[in-house]
Amino acid sequence: MATIIEMPKLSDTMTTGTLINWLKKEGDPVSSGDMIAEIETDKATMELEVFEDGFLLKQIIQAGAQVDVGAPIAAIGEKGEEVDLPEVKEEPASTKEEAAAPPPAQKETSEKATTENEEKEDSPTTLTAEAPVAPTTEKRVKISPVARKLAAEKGIDPGNIQGSGPDGRILKEDILAAEKKGTSTAPSTAQTTAATSLPGTPIAEEASIPVSTMRGVIAKRLLESKTTIPHFYLEIEVDAAPLMALRTELNQRLAKLSPAQGSTKLSVTDFVIKAASEALRMVPAVNTSWMNDHIQQHSAVHMAVAVAVSDGLVTPKIENVHLKTLRQISSEVKDIAARAKEKKLKPSELSGSTFTISTLGMFGIENFFAIINPPNAAILAIGTIVKKPVVDADDNIVVGHRMRLGLSGDHRVVDGATGARYLAALKELLETPALMLA
Repeated sequence: MATIIEMPKLSDTMTTGTLINWLKKEGDPVSSGDMIAEIETDKATMELEVFEDGFLLKQIIQAGAQVDVGAPIAAIGEKGEEVDLPEVKEEPASTKEEAAAPPPAQKETSEKATTENEEKEDSPTTLTAEAPVAPTTEKRVKISPVARKLAAEKGIDPGNIQGSGPDGRILKEDILAAEKKGTSTAPSTAQTTAATSLPGTPIAEEASIPVSTMRGVIAKRLLESKTTIPHFYLEIEVDAAPLMALRTELNQRLAKLSPAQGSTKLSVTDFVIKAASEALRMVPAVNTSWMNDHIQQHSAVHMAVAVAVSDGLVTPKIENVHLKTLRQISSEVKDIAARAKEKKLKPSELSGSTFTISTLGMFGIENFFAIINPPNAAILAIGTIVKKPVVDADDNIVVGHRMRLGLSGDHRVVDGATGARYLAALKELLETPALMLA
């Protein structure tokens, strides 16, 4: 009897999933451990692994369809075996877009831009700066998010590609094939710049951008966090000169080691993560969670790090940061950041954090406050290090290196004085960074 594959629950909060792309075709042989499809969850896009041997007898839902967790999506069995298909309620991508439609007062305006919707990459507020694919045709382009991202990276115009997916949907394989042929390239940057730099020309095309599952969930959770959690904010300025000096010295020493040992280059963020975890051990009241009927005190520090990806923001965690060295932290941060952008994170890595940090220093942002990542009681925002005139211990004006840190706290759990003690402990560690090596 054929085995029915159901939409898996790939995250603790996932209720529906969108089947982005089939990696196996009907009739293809499959073995336990094979990846047969790409599933978009509320947190990331992941590959669906099967644990059966046989043949993919039936693709019960089409690429682009959204179904509830537990709904049947495929059937695997012996070649030629009959499949008794259960009923399944699909929600195609177009339905999802309609569900995210604006109020009636705005509907007429947004409908004018509907045909351009599928040709857009992501919301312009996304932190990652990926160049969008410039459309060269006004026809509707059906393309999977993975293929769209790949096309943008390779400078390929999907408007000139005939898709091999359902209803002509362009898949990743079609983009790779177009790259090999050396055709269907998008207009050059110079052409695009020239076309958009004329006086009176809009910076970007008017369009109504469909809301992805991830972006929709991000919007919902941030709204819930901001409206249901009583945020309060504290900020502190740190003398970053000792930290910069230690970082330079350690990186120079690491570079002199063997290639295998010296491959890790420590970043400022690595030091802040280490200091933040040590400060949590000194002020454990911040390493807590509000659980409605009780406050959960955590015995370990599982640090979530905000990572910008092509279609939103994810917060993978590093477990037991308080037990790890700077080099271990640095290696794991680089690993989860790379896998987050490649959508290779495991579901278990996206939940279970006790504290979160977010940094915009690489964008030159000096200070900001982040929205709390539930169920964490606080989140730390890291600004860039700037040179500025400061007064030293001898009342002389000298050039200093300063870094500003912003703490957003859940006032149900963390009081202002507690948050202040935490920032004071963090400041001491960052201004005396050798303490982190003890």
